[in-house]
Amino acid sequence: MAMDPAEIVSLIKESIPDAEVQIEDLRGDGDHYAAYVVSSAFAGKTRVQQHQMVYAALKGRMGDELHALALQTAPPRTA
Repeated sequence: MAMDPAEIVSLIKESIPDAEVQIEDLRGDGDHYAAYVVSSAFAGKTRVQQHQMVYAALKGRMGDELHALALQTAPPRTA
């Protein structure tokens, strides 16, 4: 079952309200996405912890409705 990119964004923003989220459908099949997520909530966290936050936001849909997610996360850049 395919997952709509807008739903991915919505789920992430629901759990990480200040997140800036960009989604790319890698194969055009609604199953394989790349996501780039920037949030101040990631500051001071390891990359693994940042990814765990995003996966938790997806509420168990990884591996079921969403087959693959190439994930990049980062805190906002400071000038």
